[in-house]
This record gives sequence, C-alpha cells and structure tokens, in this order.
Amino acid sequence: MVKIRLTRTGKKHHASYRIIVADSVSKRDGKYIEKIGYYEPILKKLEFDKEKLQNWLSRGAQPTDIVKKLLKI
Repeated sequence: MVKIRLTRTGKKHHASYRIIVADSVSKRDGKYIEKIGYYEPILKKLEFDKEKLQNWLSRGAQPTDIVKKLLKI
C-alpha cells in the first residue's frame, strides 16, 4: 500500500518535515517514491504541489492522519 506521510529532516530541536509518497513497509526516513512538499512547524510554513498530491490520491495513495490535518490548513 502506498502512503502519503512525513519524513523528518533538520537539526535537533529544530525539526522540519518532507511530505513524501512511500510504500507503507519502508522506514520513516527510508526510501521514498516522490517528494511532494515540506512542512516547517517552527516557521509555520507549509508548501506542497497540489497536482502531484491529486495525482497520487487518484492512484489510491492513503494520507496519514497528520498529513490529512496539515492539508486541511
């Protein structure tokens, strides 16, 4: 199953996250299929490619709960 989820990047105590499309069995920071955006919680900055997101959702990719909440913002 393909999931749309977050992977952690950045320094200690200054996390930032990439919004990625990955197989559900891969590790959190492991191999991914495609990067579709990023989220920086400290700066409250969220950017993602809407076309890529819609493409993956139409293919059957399932977003995680946290990604669903972020995308509603």
